[in-house]
Amino acid sequence: MQTHFTEEDLKKPHIREADRVLRSCVHCGFCNATCPTYQLLGDERDGPRGRIYLMKEMLEAPEGSDKVTEETRLHLDRCLTCRNCETTCPSGVEYHKLLDIGRAEIERRVPRRPAERAQRYALRKMLVEPKRFQALLRLGQTFRPLVPGALRDKLPPAPVNAGKRPDGQSHARQMLILEGCVQPGLSPNTNAATARVLDRLGIGLTPVAEAGCCGAIDFHLNAHDDGRARARANIDAWWPHIEKEGGAGIEAIVQTASGCGAFVKEYGEILKDDPAYAEKAARVGELAKDLVEVLRNEAIDSLEVAQGRRLAFHCPCTLQHAQKLGGAVETVLTRLGFSLTPVADAHLCCGSAGTYAITQPELATQLRDNKLDNLEAGKPEVIVTANIGCQTHLAGANRTPVSHWIEIVDEALSSAN
Repeated sequence: MQTHFTEEDLKKPHIREADRVLRSCVHCGFCNATCPTYQLLGDERDGPRGRIYLMKEMLEAPEGSDKVTEETRLHLDRCLTCRNCETTCPSGVEYHKLLDIGRAEIERRVPRRPAERAQRYALRKMLVEPKRFQALLRLGQTFRPLVPGALRDKLPPAPVNAGKRPDGQSHARQMLILEGCVQPGLSPNTNAATARVLDRLGIGLTPVAEAGCCGAIDFHLNAHDDGRARARANIDAWWPHIEKEGGAGIEAIVQTASGCGAFVKEYGEILKDDPAYAEKAARVGELAKDLVEVLRNEAIDSLEVAQGRRLAFHCPCTLQHAQKLGGAVETVLTRLGFSLTPVADAHLCCGSAGTYAITQPELATQLRDNKLDNLEAGKPEVIVTANIGCQTHLAGANRTPVSHWIEIVDEALSSAN
């Protein structure tokens, strides 16, 4: 793809990066074939190729150009950032990097209306602070009938018992775990189950209280500085455990929400221009592991698992397209004796996509219902997934029960003993 940026434009780092990504695109259109929103809407501007052209036109346009409008932002907002297009692209276009640049630029050039700004600000402030979110969650559960539908569907009906969590400090092998921001409130048993399963394998799991939200929510709602600030705070919280005296630092930083894992693995990229944090961020990114990356390398075949249940696995986009771990959870579950049902179009997004299910409820609901139809076709007892956003979004339909896959493993191990 040819670009027409001026020399003055190319002095700006974000324009240089956009130019690099744009020039890698050969506008073949393979991306549209796997884009969920293009499949639903059939509009070229709601597929990756069309959005790339919209962003190119916007970035090349002079300030105040009438080519940059609210309609441009509408089509960028409709993108799920599922990165399915990147998996499909034969040219290796890093679409998500261009999208981050394009969304930030349209926010600057065409400011949102006050109601939209208020909604996005409220989402950032409600979701990223665990204590605040849990207080609001309890309030929502108490007054559930009064909560708007898009939010009500994401509320678990009652508080969930997390069960006993082992201390794990006696183990020679130690890992950290990112507790997350919404997961402790929505599904507190997920990390507790993870700790119990890893404890059986001789691995101690330690949460670090000072570490909070990974920063993805802020970053993907175009509050890039706030997202980077959260990344720095987490690095500071984890660093003493990484650089222990005598070289006895932790083996990994475990994430049980694939959305968080995808973002933490990119800390090195988002902080590459920060001289105080670039090296540390790259190290944290190397240590970041999705839970399945830990378990697939352990002797899990020796675990005594109760008779495996019939499951359908929904692989989150952040696991299969961002982290390139498609098939990993399925392999672990099969090794443990579970029966997995086939799922058509497993590469497509469920519609959760962070805050997308709230900001784009109609599209998100269509995608969710299509995904559930495919997941339920094999008549599973339960649907399992690897990301809290997908879990709550799918469960909100009140159809087949939905859990994190590690909870089902933990339950089966407990039943066998």
